[in-house]
Amino acid sequence: MSRRIAVTGFHAVTARLRNSPGTIELLYYDTARRDARMRQLLERARQATVRPIAIEAARLQALAGGTRHQGVVALCEAAPPLAQQSLAQVLDRIGTDSLLLLLDGITDPRNLGACLRTAEAAGVQAVVLPRDRSAPLSSAALKAASGAIESLLVVAVVNLARSMDEIKEVGVRIVGADHAAPRSIYGMDLCGPLAWALGAEGHGLRRLTRERCDELAAIPLAGQVESLNVSVAAGVCLFETCRQRNVAGSPAARSDRVQVR
Repeated sequence: MSRRIAVTGFHAVTARLRNSPGTIELLYYDTARRDARMRQLLERARQATVRPIAIEAARLQALAGGTRHQGVVALCEAAPPLAQQSLAQVLDRIGTDSLLLLLDGITDPRNLGACLRTAEAAGVQAVVLPRDRSAPLSSAALKAASGAIESLLVVAVVNLARSMDEIKEVGVRIVGADHAAPRSIYGMDLCGPLAWALGAEGHGLRRLTRERCDELAAIPLAGQVESLNVSVAAGVCLFETCRQRNVAGSPAARSDRVQVR
């Protein structure tokens, strides 16, 4: 990954301006856009002492590559500060209601970004993924994450299976999502320190990852499809966990209404 990355779209750029404006090196916007949404973003940039630069749409598209940019592109340091913490630092802060998400081999950047957006919305403490068997935090991933990466810990590890052993050593139970598992997620107790492990659609969890899970669980499907998109599966698993904790009176549960945009 290069030292500079293009962050595109209103959600992602606004989140970067709000949480880590110092990582923004250059901010470009479409000179033809003069609507209220653009004016609000430009005002936020000025408040963060980031100077916006007006350019034509064709040049903006070139900066964004193939990513839909909505008229704004920020060239930033490759990773925000939260993405630079280690697994050991995460495990030092494990509590009675910690919730982690382990992603095994998610190579599509948009699926990765969607998983990160879901994880942040569910209050996940950290997302752990393999360094070499995962999509990078590219412009497409950041766009799909819709700003979630700015407030979510993402830890890339050399060996996911070995890291799972470390996670279990601090008392975190790991449940793997597997469509062939005989047990439904709705029949499981998901309270207490927990990590969900999900694999790529079509392949699922790799053997070593599956073997290190304490339990496997399936999302019951009523239709003809055999599996869900991994980001959808992540949402089902994580928010079922939140629901159970909310019912049990967990202080970590979020009771505010989920907004869909």
